[in-house]
Amino acid sequence: MPTLFRFLFFCAVIAGIVYGIMVALVTFVEPRPRDVTIRIPSERVNTQP
Repeated sequence: MPTLFRFLFFCAVIAGIVYGIMVALVTFVEPRPRDVTIRIPSERVNTQP
């Protein structure tokens, strides 16, 4: 049974580290807005039945 507790403790520590990294990314990283251009082929726009 002690190995089960050790395993669960290890999983909780890993989950805490991942959660902490996610919180740090949200707090300290600011996204840079930029324009996005998507080219659409004229065949898709000018379809005739």
